[in-house]
Formats: sequence, structure tokens, C-alpha cells
Amino acid sequence: MAINWTEAQIEEVIASVIKNLNGGVAPAAKNSWDGSQYNGKRYIGVYADMNDAIDAATAGYKAVRAMSLEEREKVIAVIRDLCRKEAPTMAQLGVAETKMGRVAHKTAKHILVADKTPGTADIVAQVKTGDYGLTLTEMAPFGVVGSITPSTNPSETVICNSIGMIAAGNGVVFNPHPNAIATSNYAVDLINRASAMAGGPNVLVASVIKPTLDTAQIMYKHPNIRLLVCTGGPGVVRSVLSSGKKAIGAGAGNPPVIVDDTANIAKAGKDIIDGCSFDDNLPCIAEKEVFAFRNIADELISEMQKNGAYKITKEQAAKLADIVLVDVKNPKTGIVKKTVSRECVGRDAAVLLEKIGVRVGSDIRCIICETEFDHPFVQHELMMPILPIVRVNNIDEAIDLAVKAEHGNRHTAHMHSKNIDNLTRFARAVETTIFVKNAPSYAGIGFGGEGHTTFTIAGPTGEGLTSARSFTRYRRCVLSESFRII
Repeated sequence: MAINWTEAQIEEVIASVIKNLNGGVAPAAKNSWDGSQYNGKRYIGVYADMNDAIDAATAGYKAVRAMSLEEREKVIAVIRDLCRKEAPTMAQLGVAETKMGRVAHKTAKHILVADKTPGTADIVAQVKTGDYGLTLTEMAPFGVVGSITPSTNPSETVICNSIGMIAAGNGVVFNPHPNAIATSNYAVDLINRASAMAGGPNVLVASVIKPTLDTAQIMYKHPNIRLLVCTGGPGVVRSVLSSGKKAIGAGAGNPPVIVDDTANIAKAGKDIIDGCSFDDNLPCIAEKEVFAFRNIADELISEMQKNGAYKITKEQAAKLADIVLVDVKNPKTGIVKKTVSRECVGRDAAVLLEKIGVRVGSDIRCIICETEFDHPFVQHELMMPILPIVRVNNIDEAIDLAVKAEHGNRHTAHMHSKNIDNLTRFARAVETTIFVKNAPSYAGIGFGGEGHTTFTIAGPTGEGLTSARSFTRYRRCVLSESFRII
């Protein structure tokens, strides 16, 4: 099912749904929530001690393992229903807590998770028969999964992971990002409320009130944790992959976009701005830098400006770069590196422009600028609605620079073209998990495109767009010389 909502339709969804939440009252005011409660309501399944959380998740695993697939699917159906109904609340809580993104877009992401995250239908057995009998291969649960979740898509990731992991028959314990504890644990509470409503255990998944590096280490080392799943930055992904346990890692990206001279330029300009500005560029799949053929670059920029882009000068870009990228010194090596400012990630274009003295209206969704290839806007994954544009002479130059800008993450890339040869060449050269042609980036996760959705895109470990089957292990049962009827 393709989803392709306009901004007005998203706002209409929010307006209709929020009437049924909290008696029509807006979500809690500042400081009325923390990692253990929201709006005065205590979260279910959230513990002060990680060991207690793992014990609860272990009990949840035993309960879900005893369920039939039909019973698991009943729980998942209620999770989907609550996710749709409470999408505006989680979206507003997420923006309030993290100070990142847009409520309308986060609402749409939650509805996407509810509608397009695969459930138990993703768990399919394989059977082979022959002269020597029958072999059955089934997808079995790992046991208890330890999941690290991000601040960029906190509740979306918790719910998406929970649906897939529960469908696979696992228990789950979360160690959320410290900057999104209330939002993440709201989603944990939602999963547990759904479980109880569907006749499952009161605590199906678990989390901690105050996630830290120490609670993460407990998770990594605990004997009950059989699989680790991490959605986050390079550092936390490396720590999970070095844990000594089976791990799924969803790492960073820096998705390039190529626009050649066969593309529908008007559509390309709109699609790129729609994708780049979605939730203020927080999704890791979003367009981060553009390589445009020189003979269509002016037209492309004009189309971008018609669709909410504000073009800044090279001088303004340099000034903005000094604000959004800060020098950070490694305490061990003493090496100073440019790092994205946390104060700027996921902020509206208008907020970022105001930092350099430019005031614009709410119709401005994205900042664009022309740069050279070595500009920091091209080389760093900013995760904010700033889009550098590099002019190129031909497809050879475009592919060469785009592959270099992607930095070998093999995460996501985009191209706007009607030339099949050019599309094929770029796809083969960049080797990304997701390759989106002639559409906004979010089509790659099923939003306005075909296919299932996920917020854990495991490029480093090879699972790709994870789903229920990603959280299973294969078990084989062999019956010799029987059940062969031909």
C-alpha cells in the first residue's frame, strides 16, 4: 500500500485523532514527564535497574513463546491501533523532549509504522522434499533481544522493533537514547498496554528509567540477552558489534542525490526538497547533498525555490557552517574534529537561518547553497534541512563524487533520471542498501513507495531493511525417508 499524504492531509489526521486523546487536551506541558511517567501516568514495564528490566523481558519472552502466531498477531493488531490513535501525542512529546523535528511529520511516521511494519506474516517456514525424505526449516526466536534506540526516531523505532521482535517470538529490553527517554518509554508503555488489552502479559517489553552507558554494558554482558540490535551513531554501533554477541547494526549514512539532464527537473526539485525537509532531515535516508548536471542546475535550483527552499550565498554558507559544525577535541588522542552541533540537529530551516541573521516565514522548509565538493556541508551528515548543491559536468564525474561523498556507508542513495544506463551505473557503483529513483527519499521506507517500513536499516551487518524475520534464527528438522508422496 502506497502512502502519499500532503501536508494538509497530515494536519487533518492530527486534528481528527487528537480529539480522542486526553479528553482533547494538548500533551503535557514542559517538565511534566520523565523516563518513568507522562502526564502523571506511570509507565508500565520501565524499571530503575537494567537487571530488573531484563528479568521482566525474559518473562515476556517466555509468555510470547507460549503464544500461537494467531495470538501474537492479536497483540500486534492492538499495538498498531494504539500507535495510530496516539501518534500525535508521541509526535508532540518527541519534539518537546528532543527539540528536533516536526510534529506533523513525526505523526505521519508513527502511522507509517502502524500500517507498514511486517508482523507474523513475515515468518515463513521452508520445506524441501526429495528421495531422502523431508526437511523443514523454521524461523525461531533468539530469546531476549537487547535494543539500543536513537533520539531521532525514538518512539517510532521502539514500536517498529517491538512489532517485528514480538512477531518473531522474542522478548525485548530497550536502552533508549538519553535525550529521548520519556518518548521512548511512552512507546514501551504503549506496547505493554496493547499486550494486556489483547490478553497477553502485562509486561511484554521492558526498559529503564535512566539509560546510561553502564545500563548498556549490563545489557551487552547479561547471559539472557541473545541478540543485540542497535539503531544509532557510529560509536554506539561499534560498541554493539564488539560485544561478542550476535548483533544487528544500523549505522550512519550521508545519502547523495544525482540529477542528470534527462530528469523531470520540476519533479526532481520538489521531490528533493520534500525528502530533505521531512522531519527536518532527521531520517538517515534523507537527501544530504546534490550533484546536479551543470546544464540543468539553474533550473533545478529554481524549482527547489518554488517548493520551499531558501538559497544562501557562499559567505552565508561559511558563516552557517561555523555554527552547525563545531570543533571537538578527542580527550585520548588530542585530535580536533569537526562535529555536528547537537543544538542544530533537526531544527527548522527558519531557526537555522535566524542564527545568521536571516528571517524567513514558515513556508521555508530547506536551506540550499552551491558549494564545492570538499565543503563540510557535503562531507558531513548534518541531519538538518541544509542541502549543498555541487555542479558536475557529466555522469562520470557525478558518480565519482557521489560515491566518495557517501563515504562507503552503503546506506542510501538517490537519483533523478530517465536514463536507465545512468541509473544502473550509479546503483552498481554506490552499492547502497536503499537506492531511490525519481522519488523523495522516504519512498525508500514505504512512505509513498512500495514495500515494508523500518527505522532500523542494517547496512553494516547486512540485514538491510529489518523486519520480523531479521530477528530470527533458522532451525532445521529432518525426517528421513518419509512424507515423500510422489
